[in-house]
Amino acid sequence: MSKSTSLNTDWLVGMEGLVSFWDFHRANGEEFVAKGPCPYRLKAMNGAPERAEKGVFGDSSLHIRDGQWLSIPRQDCPELNIYGPQAQLTVTAWVNRDRIDSTGCEFIAGIWNETARKRQYGMFLNLRIWDSAEQVCGHVSAVGGPTPGYQYCMTSSIGATPVTKGKWHFVAFTYDGNEARSYLDGVLDRREQYNPYHYPDGLFDGGEDGADFTVGAVDRSGEIGNFYNGLLGGLAVFNRALAEDEIMLLHQSSMGK
Repeated sequence: MSKSTSLNTDWLVGMEGLVSFWDFHRANGEEFVAKGPCPYRLKAMNGAPERAEKGVFGDSSLHIRDGQWLSIPRQDCPELNIYGPQAQLTVTAWVNRDRIDSTGCEFIAGIWNETARKRQYGMFLNLRIWDSAEQVCGHVSAVGGPTPGYQYCMTSSIGATPVTKGKWHFVAFTYDGNEARSYLDGVLDRREQYNPYHYPDGLFDGGEDGADFTVGAVDRSGEIGNFYNGLLGGLAVFNRALAEDEIMLLHQSSMGK
C-alpha cells in the first residue's frame, strides 16, 4: 500500500485503552514519537533504519534490517509495563517482511528479556516451538524465565497461517488475563490447542530492573537477537484486550479492505 498523504488516524488514537501508537509516516532520524495518551519515544539502536518510500499510514515506513532495533528504557515507558494477575493488553503491528531466507524467529514488539529472565509479553513471527514456523505468535509469561519443565518459554498463542513475505500484513495478539489470541489480517488465526491459548496465570512483574520495551529484537543468550527484517508501517499497544470485531476494524480501516 502506498499513499501520497497521511491517513487520518484520529479514530485509532481515540480508541479506548490505547497507550501509544507509532505510524512511522515520514519516518526519518533516530527517534520516533508516539501518538495517543503516552507520547513515548522509540530510539533507534545500531543505526537509524532507512526510510522506505511506501507505507500504511502515509507514504513511508521504516525499513528495519538485520542487526537494527528500536528501544525505550523501562523507566521512560511506565504505561507499557503491563503486568500482574489481572493484566490485559493488545499489541498490533503493520509489517511487510523482507524476502530473505531465515530460520530464526523475529521479534516485533514487547517487554521481553530472555537473558535476564524478565519475560512479560511479546509478539513474534516465526517462533519455532510447538511445530510452528512463520506464524504470528503472542508470547506471555507469568514466571519471567523458561516454562517449568522446559528449556524455553513455551506459553504462546500461535496461529496456523504463515505470514507471507513481500506484502503488507496486519498482525496482532491480545491477552485478557485468561487467553492469549493471535490474529492475522484481522482474523483470529485459529489453531487447535495453541490459538486461542489458555493461560490464566497473568504476566510477570519485572520490577524496577525489568526489561525495556523493544521493537525488532530482544535480549537473548547474552546479546541482542531475534531480529525482524522488513518494513514496519505502524505499531500500537493497548492496555486492554481488543475484541475480535475491533481487531477486524483496525485491519479494514488501515489496509483499505
